[in-house]
Amino acid sequence: MKMTKELQIKRIARICSDFPGKFGIPRQSTLVDELKSTIVFESEYRDENVVKGIEGYSHLWLIWEFSENERTKWSPTVRPPRLGGNTRMGVFATRSPFRPNPIGLSCVRLEAVEMHTGLGPVLHVAGADLMDGTPILDIKPYLPYVDSHPDARGGFAENTKDYALDVEIPEPLLQRIAPGKREALKKVLSLDPRPSYQSDPDRVYGMSFSGMEVRFQVRDGVLCVREITDRKE
Repeated sequence: MKMTKELQIKRIARICSDFPGKFGIPRQSTLVDELKSTIVFESEYRDENVVKGIEGYSHLWLIWEFSENERTKWSPTVRPPRLGGNTRMGVFATRSPFRPNPIGLSCVRLEAVEMHTGLGPVLHVAGADLMDGTPILDIKPYLPYVDSHPDARGGFAENTKDYALDVEIPEPLLQRIAPGKREALKKVLSLDPRPSYQSDPDRVYGMSFSGMEVRFQVRDGVLCVREITDRKE
């Protein structure tokens, strides 16, 4: 086999989202369209020409780095969360972050292109499933005529696609969340942020979202928010 040069990949941008940590992030993109994020290019790519024509597309593919899941070893099988965390599947039959190469793929909706004085072109997107600061490796337009396959099979993931919790947030607590982010929080919580192997109804979980710390419990398919406080750095 002919030897090839070692592949060098540059980080072209970073995403700014409401998730400072991994806990609570939707497990797939587009599940919560109300989640708003921005993509800020690295200094080398802050040229308005890099996005010329991009406003003609409604959706984009983001190719990004699992920067918080770096490992020196990989396993041929992983345990998908929606299968309870105990059933193993082949790594290439899943979207697990624990892969031979820590690369993720997400589809997002493009809402606007802003030309910022200091940051160059900034992309405003919706539906991202990325942690704040995640490095973006490439951006490609979503092409409906080749990227959409309505008759495609969804494998074992099809069995859990409709899984959701009922969410109860007392109104005084909900008022602590910015109006434009309340629906996004409700949908994020309905997707059940807990690890699949944890089901203790008395356990209180916490997740960071949009500068706030949200604490909740889950019992009998209902997620009840107990506390929303300012997040401490």
